[in-house]
Amino acid sequence: MNRVQPIYEITVKMQQLLANDVTSNDREAIIEGINSLLLQRGSYMEEAKEPFTKEELEMGKKLLPLNKEVQEKMDLLFQGLKVEMKQVKKQKNSNRQYTNPYDKVQTMDGMFMDKRK
Repeated sequence: MNRVQPIYEITVKMQQLLANDVTSNDREAIIEGINSLLLQRGSYMEEAKEPFTKEELEMGKKLLPLNKEVQEKMDLLFQGLKVEMKQVKKQKNSNRQYTNPYDKVQTMDGMFMDKRK
C-alpha cells in the first residue's frame, strides 16, 4: 500500500482550498479547513517512515513542489491577516484619540517660581 498517497491527496485539497481568492468574510473558514487538513496530514506523515517503495518515492517527488506552493499561499494568507490586524489596531487607536483627545496629555501644575529676592 502506498503510504504517501493520502498525504498527497490532502495536500491537493489544501491547494484547492487556497486557490480561491481569500476575502475577509471567508478567511476564518479557510483557516479552519487548512488547520484540520494539516492535522490529518500530520498523522499520515508520522506513519510514513522509511523504507519507501519506488512508487512512494515518485509520489514524494510530486508532493514537494505542491507542498512548496501551499506553503507560499499560506504565508501570503497570514501576511494579509497580519496587515489587516495592524490596520484594525491603528483604527481603534485613532478612534479612541478622536473621542478623547486629551486622554494622554500630561500636564504639569501651572506653578511659576520667581528666583529673584
